[in-house]
Amino acid sequence: MSDLLAWPVLAARGLRLSTRNLEALLISLLLPVLLMLLFVYIFGGAIRTGTDYVTYAVPGVLLLCCSYGASLTAVGVAEDMTRGVVDRFRSMDVGGPPLLAAHVTASTLRNLLSTAMVLAVALLIGFRPGAGPPGWLAGLGVLAAFIVAMSAVSAAVGLMARTTEAASGFTFFVLFLPYPSSAFVPVDTMPGWLHGFAEHQPATPIIESVRGLLLDQPVGDRPWTALAWCGVLLLTSVALSGPLFRRRTR
Repeated sequence: MSDLLAWPVLAARGLRLSTRNLEALLISLLLPVLLMLLFVYIFGGAIRTGTDYVTYAVPGVLLLCCSYGASLTAVGVAEDMTRGVVDRFRSMDVGGPPLLAAHVTASTLRNLLSTAMVLAVALLIGFRPGAGPPGWLAGLGVLAAFIVAMSAVSAAVGLMARTTEAASGFTFFVLFLPYPSSAFVPVDTMPGWLHGFAEHQPATPIIESVRGLLLDQPVGDRPWTALAWCGVLLLTSVALSGPLFRRRTR
């Protein structure tokens, strides 16, 4: 089977497997929604952001949703590597690139669906974006670029992990990343020693870009910074995945 034919077939396989793992699917959908409700209705009254807190927090919740959903790719890749699935694919002349690309594609489609569901709940509880169609397309485009990049990172982690349990540990790191950023509180309210990391880690420019684009606010060069981060993460992951796959399958 050629790589071009294998890619969509394997991506469809990944989506089917997602529907069978109901526990992971429900967590990836419900966890961001529950966190959004927690922050908006319990902590939101005590946090001053200069706007309605739901409006401020939703972009951060969207990133959290995308991060967690993409991180599950590591578990899927690790399962394929440890259960002999890859050996069967290689007997059909299917190499590493289409297999990993299929995992990333399935993750992207799955996470776009969960993002739409989180946005629907956000609109129900008072999120009122002011963007027109160009702003929506640009904001969702930044999120989609982040999903692709983080899914690729997760695929590389899945190749490094020797067990699915080790791969699942990556989700804890990904869930932590949005918190020391501007996702839920302004960076200038954090301790001074944390400012440098919070301002210059990948989550902050991505969140600021999505927030500004959806609310029709000035964004400056933040979207380009966000896309640059996504590009670096994607290219680094692709460069590492080839040697990692060959090492695991030799």
